[in-house]
Amino acid sequence: MSAPLKKDPFIIAQVMELVMREREHALSPREWQHRLAGYGYAVRETDQGHIVETLPHHIEIGVLPAEPMASQQV
Repeated sequence: MSAPLKKDPFIIAQVMELVMREREHALSPREWQHRLAGYGYAVRETDQGHIVETLPHHIEIGVLPAEPMASQQV
């Protein structure tokens, strides 16, 4: 059984900023996934949108805004 995690809005904002900054630097969605994995994060596509999660435990961090993903698929 895992311990419940408290989500800190400041930390979530920093992670989202990192994810979007890495997206700007990546040349392709595949490279973006690889860059995020180096930081211990992944983006998973769901019915609710693209979810940022931790690796390797897949703990949800938050949902990405729709605009950046509209031009390229993950």
